[in-house]
Amino acid sequence: MNKIIFFGNGLLADAALKVLEQKFEVVFHARTKEDLEKVKEIKKEIPEAHGVLASFGVIIREDVLDLFEPEGILNIHPSLLPLYRGASPIESAILAGDTDFSVSIMKLVKAMDAGPVYYQATLSDLPLVKSEIYEALATAGAEWICDNLDNLPTLKEQDGSKATFCGKLDKSMSVLHPETESAEKIYRKIVAFQGFPKAKYAFYGKNCAILEAHICKSGETAVLPLPCADGQIIAVDRLQPDGKKPMDAKSFLNGYAK
Repeated sequence: MNKIIFFGNGLLADAALKVLEQKFEVVFHARTKEDLEKVKEIKKEIPEAHGVLASFGVIIREDVLDLFEPEGILNIHPSLLPLYRGASPIESAILAGDTDFSVSIMKLVKAMDAGPVYYQATLSDLPLVKSEIYEALATAGAEWICDNLDNLPTLKEQDGSKATFCGKLDKSMSVLHPETESAEKIYRKIVAFQGFPKAKYAFYGKNCAILEAHICKSGETAVLPLPCADGQIIAVDRLQPDGKKPMDAKSFLNGYAK
């Protein structure tokens, strides 16, 4: 059984690790910058251990990268590189209006998401649900590694001239402005900001995080409507007022629409 050292945190890492553990022995899971010293020790003790990374969020120095040559640390990156290099590829694809979502398996290098690529795949017909997109892409990437780690294909360099970049999400993005944007854009923000930074809007003077919503169909009446600039309505299904527990739209109205 192949041994791997895994680097990662969060939704993408959790979903990938669940698949990898079925095929490989995970000898160490690095979660922090401090864990990199332990990685160096383990790699020297178990030189045959492979490196696999998914959403680590920590810069890995060259002295660690060099230990995994020549195949390198395999990075599961959820985009069709060189598109969406950076910290929020899935969220950026959702916000951009993408209907297909991709995953790349690349060799980690010092420059951010710029390494040569082993494999890429695009998944269609995924539901516009952030957690499900994360899981689908992580699973596709991890399954490919399970099937190909013993016989990796030739690396292909990225075309850096076509690169696009995305930064970290932050709370300054979270306030919605439906009076100036379409229902589709507002809905995609609600989806992209699930978990963090959470889409925010004030209903009846109470600031709320919108947790679940949908675009109303023709003739549908929303319990808690959010009218948008294109005339369409977002129906807010679940929300969380500041300082309160999550609740459905009807419960919110019962408590705040006075």
